Amino acid sequence: MMKAIVLSSGGIDSTTCISLAMKKYDAENVVTLSIFYGQKHNKELVCAQKIAAYYKLKHYEFNLKQILQYSNCSLLSDSTETISHKSYAEQISERKDGIVSTYVPFRNGLMLSVCASLAMSLFPNEESVIYIGAHADDTAGNAYADCSPEFNRSMSDAIRIGTYDKVTVEAPFVHMHKADIIAEGLRLQTPYHLTWSCYEGADTPCGACGTCIDRAKAFAANGVKDPALHA
Repeated sequence: MMKAIVLSSGGIDSTTCISLAMKKYDAENVVTLSIFYGQKHNKELVCAQKIAAYYKLKHYEFNLKQILQYSNCSLLSDSTETISHKSYAEQISERKDGIVSTYVPFRNGLMLSVCASLAMSLFPNEESVIYIGAHADDTAGNAYADCSPEFNRSMSDAIRIGTYDKVTVEAPFVHMHKADIIAEGLRLQTPYHLTWSCYEGADTPCGACGTCIDRAKAFAANGVKDPALHA
């Protein structure tokens, strides 16, 4: 049986990926993985742990903070920058290259590499697939280049070659928008009440950062209340 490793951020997209993996494979063949990379808060990691417990999955955590210590990305605890309280569209319009302030240098490449190494360590004699929740909204305007279809396709090729054809990458939402992902998740009864998306680490979502804005619009498009705001 194919094994699945789901890169879990504790947010909507990755948690919906877990739902997909659980539908396709038995729980004993699915594990989740989260990365601490120096975020300003660990709320997303706590949520990822709760989500793994909800599904009764083995969960792994790794620390990449040292690798990203020289980045001044606004998401990082040592950054001199504050998190922008503007939509992604507004941020992109202010820059020619489209890069938003919350882009963490090659983060998805680093995370997928960790997943591939873990897959080969846990399942050396079996084939496995890495699920990542990258979606079309993340690549609009080149906001996050390491979420694009081209990036994920190339990383999958590289990982397959580097793991003797045993590990591949699947980005099931790479051509989908967040509202469509939530629609799929609602159908799969994804536990969105356990998820966290806000870049700030307060008790409740700020409602003003790019990911909060996108999340609110996506739930509204499905005609349902965001459980993070109506707990």
